[in-house]
Amino acid sequence: MPDPAAFGHSLDGELFSPDSPGYEAIRRPVHLAYREMRPRLVVLCCSVSDVVDTMAYAAATGDRIAPRGGGHCFAGRSSTDGIVLDMSGLDGISVADDQSATIGAGARLGQVYAALHAYGRTLPAGCGPTVGITGLTLGGGIGLLGRKHGLTCDRLVGAQVVLPDGSVVDCDHDHEPDLFWGLRGAGGGQFGVVTSLRFDTVPEPMTTRVEAHWSNIALEELVAAWQAWAPDAPDELTVNLTLESVPGAPVQATLFGASTLEEGSTRELLQEFIDRAGVAPTIELRTGLPYHHLKSTFADSRDVPERAQRIRSEFFHHTMAHRTLASLLTQFGDPRTMGRRQLTFTAMGGAYNRITEDATAFAHRNERFLLEHIADAADPWVDRSWATAHADGSGRVYPNFPDPALDDWAVAYHAGNHPRLAAVKNAYDPHRFFDFPQAI
Repeated sequence: MPDPAAFGHSLDGELFSPDSPGYEAIRRPVHLAYREMRPRLVVLCCSVSDVVDTMAYAAATGDRIAPRGGGHCFAGRSSTDGIVLDMSGLDGISVADDQSATIGAGARLGQVYAALHAYGRTLPAGCGPTVGITGLTLGGGIGLLGRKHGLTCDRLVGAQVVLPDGSVVDCDHDHEPDLFWGLRGAGGGQFGVVTSLRFDTVPEPMTTRVEAHWSNIALEELVAAWQAWAPDAPDELTVNLTLESVPGAPVQATLFGASTLEEGSTRELLQEFIDRAGVAPTIELRTGLPYHHLKSTFADSRDVPERAQRIRSEFFHHTMAHRTLASLLTQFGDPRTMGRRQLTFTAMGGAYNRITEDATAFAHRNERFLLEHIADAADPWVDRSWATAHADGSGRVYPNFPDPALDDWAVAYHAGNHPRLAAVKNAYDPHRFFDFPQAI
């Protein structure tokens, strides 16, 4: 059995065990449902050799290993009772003359946006500032610029990966192309540990922030209007819809998003939605926001949750049938609600769908919107609501929203790409060093 003390002394970073100062803080992921998981060791990696050495140590001891970029995984995959590879020490960000950005695997979105802003560049990615760029990218990456520029993984042009045998490879379209294909949308922790990512950045736009609120309104008409309008809006406009229910209060509806169009054009498009919905809220527009500043104005309860939440989701090819939507909203507004519940509709379409399903591992290229059902972990409504909506769903599930309750997860996450992904897994991780429920 390898000596843990000798292993710790060999690291450029730091080794934490349950009796180490700082262990209690570093062991905890963001997701509250997995806060009680107690890894045998946590390695704060500060070099690629730390990753290589830790994987060799884990292979020798038989420990499971979990890479952690942000710690937000809904299924707890960034936690383990074995060894957590905390990648936060690998968070460097640099921009080359060709405007490509090389980003360390431990960087968080807040860091990424701020660093790229200095060069007038950005990436289409999510809102949560503490979300890890690596996990987001490996599972796809949906965000407010995605309908214009695609998924975060669509901007990936290269990556460095430590494979289970300890070798370090650089992959792109021309080098280890099957591995590179698999990294773009299959989900994290499948084939190796990514230590850095290289992206083709986009110019950072000036944006207009969009927000509106309603209560005591006809929800069915509002949601139906959004489903028919938002996915077909110009690529430069992304507007999502959230419904929130809490005991003893009317359902609150919030429209939120961003536009890179001129203010006048943005107002005209939003008026189209208002006319469809038959409601006239006061829509707040804040113009002239650089994209990185816009991101900081949107709170995301999934980023640093206040309580343990459960999330189930599905993509939709088509708008919901009247009967399905009516049943969904009746359940949602039930006055016997036991806690806070949320339905979030995220617009797809645009650039997301202008890539073929087999061009990357992310197979969901023909969807109109994504629907999330979010509630306290013990609330049985999540399953009932998901099952109701599922009657009209596409059967596809976003890999970054892993769902342990899925019956056929391989088809849900990967659709027709699963056979090729299984071949990539067999080639790069034949002994399943990286294994967890629903792993390829």
